[in-house]
Amino acid sequence: MRFAERVFWVLALVVFGGAATAGPKVESWYTSRGAKVMYVQAPDLPMVDVRVVFDAGSARDGDRPGVATLTNALLAEGAGPWNADQIAERLEDVGVTLSNDSQRDMSVVAVRSLTDTEVLSVALETLAKILAAPRFESNDLERQRQLMLVALSREKEDPGDVASRAFYESVYGDHPYAHDPLGDEAAVAALTRDDVLAFHGRYYAAKNAVIAIVGDVDRAAAEKIAEQVTRELPEGERAPALPDVAAAAGGERRMSFDSAQTHLYLGAPGMSRNDPDYFPLYVGNHLLGGNGLVSMLSDEIREKRGLAYSVYSYFLPMAVPGPFLMVAQTRNDRADESLGLLRQTLARFIGDGPDPEALAAAKNNLTGGFPLRIASNSKIVQYLAMMGFYDYPLDYLDTFVDRVAAVTPDQVKDAFRRRVDPERLTLVAVGGAAG
Repeated sequence: MRFAERVFWVLALVVFGGAATAGPKVESWYTSRGAKVMYVQAPDLPMVDVRVVFDAGSARDGDRPGVATLTNALLAEGAGPWNADQIAERLEDVGVTLSNDSQRDMSVVAVRSLTDTEVLSVALETLAKILAAPRFESNDLERQRQLMLVALSREKEDPGDVASRAFYESVYGDHPYAHDPLGDEAAVAALTRDDVLAFHGRYYAAKNAVIAIVGDVDRAAAEKIAEQVTRELPEGERAPALPDVAAAAGGERRMSFDSAQTHLYLGAPGMSRNDPDYFPLYVGNHLLGGNGLVSMLSDEIREKRGLAYSVYSYFLPMAVPGPFLMVAQTRNDRADESLGLLRQTLARFIGDGPDPEALAAAKNNLTGGFPLRIASNSKIVQYLAMMGFYDYPLDYLDTFVDRVAAVTPDQVKDAFRRRVDPERLTLVAVGGAAG
């Protein structure tokens, strides 16, 4: 889950970097019950994707870590007149796919359907019941609880998962981002049906929702879809703003683990989705460690010295600053050397700034693949939902390329100098050399 969460947001950053072509026309409005709608007409295929996003991620868990994930997982386990098997059968019979997920900022439920009237009717009726009338039956809750506990147990066997969890705890302290979306074993074991009902009643509300619709439906049909999906939801209220994130404090946390490699996580709070330094930091990180093998970190640590097979960096922007992270997996006896190179490479990048030619190549790389990166409705609907959730302007797709292209070496250098302090990074090291 945690890896999927990171990949989702990294792809979300990349997907909009593209060529000088206009993005799809985006329209937006609110339903009669207050849900925000984001819509793109895509008539090439007789299909429609509907993605409903709630401000109901684990940042809203409060003193019940794991309740957001458990609530989201239970939605399709029984709703309205149907149990889980009946929901699966009615959707399978008409070829509708259903998916759901819960992350730190948001929880998601989505369907993909043919636009045939009978098929779409089944899809929307089922989706509306799943959102508004889940059963949360005790046997289903216990089954999902056990699945979460198994996942938590497995995480303890993976040094990367252990390092990631420890990093968030160390960097975010008492902030809601500190705990993992899965919660912890004690908290999950203590969750009750009343906890789930209370969470659902507060956060699964129309005014706390964004509906993204992409497909072969016109504006009038899209309006009807949005109304049907939210008709049975309470109006409710938007979730309050999350608290600010404390400034980077630094520190080290080394944890022994019986593994051949040490996992190094080095970082600090980074940037939010609407950060004024978003583009310089995003483009700069592409040079530093965000472009796979073609990056400074990979060149210094993997290519020149063979210290790590996997080394990268990324910003994970969220509603409030998510982390900036440099990550490497290296042999236990080379962990300190690799850590030193992570620090040195970052310090040199901040001190010298990006090479102009390398920056130009990075921008071309980010913008060149734009048409392919939004070539499918399933991709567009994900990013459309993200735009609505974080209140992006409707012309974001159209202006993104120009804003990437306008980033200068001085802007990258200035943003990194102000926002990333090499002396105040938090280190988490998990492995045989970490004790």
